[in-house]
Amino acid sequence: MPSTYSNIQAAKYWKTPNHWLKIKTIDMHTGGEPLRVIIDGLPELKGNNVLDYRNYMRDNYDYLRTALMHEPRGHADMYGCILLPPNDDKGDFGILFLHNEGYSTMCGHAIIAITTLAIEMNWIDVKEGENQLKIDAPCGRITSFAKVKNGKVEGVYFHCVPSFVVALDQTVEVEGLGTVIYDLAYGGAFYAYVDATKLRLDLIPENYNVLIQKGMDIKRAVIKTSKLVKHPFEKDLSFLYGTIFIGGPISNGIDSRNVCIFAEGEVDRCPTGSGVSGRLPIHYKRNEITIGESMTVESITGSVFKGSVVRTEQYGPFEAVIPQVEGTAHIIGQNEFVIDPDDPFKYGFFLR
Repeated sequence: MPSTYSNIQAAKYWKTPNHWLKIKTIDMHTGGEPLRVIIDGLPELKGNNVLDYRNYMRDNYDYLRTALMHEPRGHADMYGCILLPPNDDKGDFGILFLHNEGYSTMCGHAIIAITTLAIEMNWIDVKEGENQLKIDAPCGRITSFAKVKNGKVEGVYFHCVPSFVVALDQTVEVEGLGTVIYDLAYGGAFYAYVDATKLRLDLIPENYNVLIQKGMDIKRAVIKTSKLVKHPFEKDLSFLYGTIFIGGPISNGIDSRNVCIFAEGEVDRCPTGSGVSGRLPIHYKRNEITIGESMTVESITGSVFKGSVVRTEQYGPFEAVIPQVEGTAHIIGQNEFVIDPDDPFKYGFFLR
């Protein structure tokens, strides 16, 4: 008679009931920040462009976002994306970003990761050297470049949408902090940038919960008091995504450190691609960086992005820059998630 252990060895695969929903993903990280790439299993999204798809997903299938981002399949700091048709035949594909609160307009770490995955999966004709992708995000078209050597991705950089300073040295009253000085800038998403040293706040993992609390307090205060968070062309992009604390580096040879608190208290593990994109026009406006000059920014985990200004251009009323941000990403697994119709927690829950 076979033992229980021999039965385990003989039956390693479980068959999903036909009436259960199956969703396949490839999981990645960029500098420690997760990206769950949804490959198959979602219902068809309808629309003519990425913003249309985002609205359709939000209005009809938001429970699938929470199922994949929230517990028990995800966690409070989970991040994901859906791949879609491009906005026109000049693009390679579209991308929709997901997180614990909803749908973001831009995500640099996801662009770095998905470009890496495009090479690994041979979604394009891969060549040695530089490979280019044109990706339609909610904020606009992002051009990314994968550097390939011996068939492997050595690094990825992208050119973000026009990024600009809205206002420098703004002030807001925040309970428990007093008067906080911040810069408001856009790098595919709007952020309030705060000098952490003025708050005597160390940007280290031990301050994780404190950073969340203070970052969200600042974000909510700016949302309540500022009328400047307005995109010049698209109303759907006109919201404050998060607070970015800036401090001195901890690692040798690095210029500074970023910690981004975004969505509903998520902490970015990487230096934040859209956040670095928004920092570059601030430094350019203050004559702290010139075209072609680069800076290195580390995250709370110590991972590093390199940023630079490619060029300037007029963008509505703003003198904008085209930022370049570079980093690396890695594949960490593949999943087939299932949704049991009888599971009381099938669409997830969110605890912090």
